[in-house]
Amino acid sequence: MKVLLVDDHLVVLRGLRFFLSTQEDIEIIGEVENGEAAMKAVEEQKPDIVLMDLMMPVMDGVEATKRLKESHPEVKVVILSSFSDQDHVIPALQAGATGYQLKDVEPDVLVETIRKAAKGEKYLHPKATDLLMSEMTSDVSKETALIHDLTKREKEVLEQITLGKSNKEISNDLYITEKTVKTHVSHILSKLEVHDRTQAAIYAMKNRLFESS
Repeated sequence: MKVLLVDDHLVVLRGLRFFLSTQEDIEIIGEVENGEAAMKAVEEQKPDIVLMDLMMPVMDGVEATKRLKESHPEVKVVILSSFSDQDHVIPALQAGATGYQLKDVEPDVLVETIRKAAKGEKYLHPKATDLLMSEMTSDVSKETALIHDLTKREKEVLEQITLGKSNKEISNDLYITEKTVKTHVSHILSKLEVHDRTQAAIYAMKNRLFESS
């Protein structure tokens, strides 16, 4: 596995190179000090894994991870950071990081994280896993709450929208005026925090609102 090291602390870089170089299946192909330099190094050296710090000058690890995954989706990014709070962990994972470990991690665990990343498997520090699970639970709770905000009639209109019907067709099917349909649609978009009918329909299907209908 060809690994690129990205960190703005020389001591960290030297320590990582010293240890990882003892692993027969890992080749350190370069060391850079910020995200911008990492972008150039990936272009030139084609690593399999980028071991990325988060807090760096010029371009931080989150932005660099996001850009790398957009331009080189095949490259796996493992975050190695001192931060384990939500403001750092969640953005890094959302940017596309495959692994997330803290700098006090046991060396063998770091190696295992790199190996799993090479296979496309996520391996996260327990604190990062806890934050990710909390975030997912929070998203589900929010979506459930938004759905419950809809009235019975608004749910009926939303179901018609998912069937691709126009306001006039909904008006005929539900025996209400077109003006009333428009009002319901406006309320649905507002309550579900979406911008148009298509997004509302996608939301409904994603949450399987009408599967039993």
